[in-house]
Amino acid sequence: MPFVDFNGRKLEVNEEGFLAHPEEWNEEIARFFALKEEGIENLTEDHWAVINYIREYYLEKNIAPMVRKVCKTTGLKLKQIYELFPSGPAKGAAKIAGLPKPDGCV
Repeated sequence: MPFVDFNGRKLEVNEEGFLAHPEEWNEEIARFFALKEEGIENLTEDHWAVINYIREYYLEKNIAPMVRKVCKTTGLKLKQIYELFPSGPAKGAAKIAGLPKPDGCV
């Protein structure tokens, strides 16, 4: 598997850049992936609401939540989530949250 350099530390990622070991994730790594992968310079409160929810859900159930559940729980509309994460909630948000690539994600 490939690696990315994060502050002098090598992080293992898969071929598409998803963190191979979700337990290594922290907020600094989230900011790093947000900028590097999504071009997001500042993660807002809404970004964090989505990121924290999908991480908690994944850690509890070992699967990423459906987008409808993300919308319902965070109170954000689907359009808003796509504005926050240009490559989409499954790919962009999951990558920033340090999760594996969700099933069904293209």
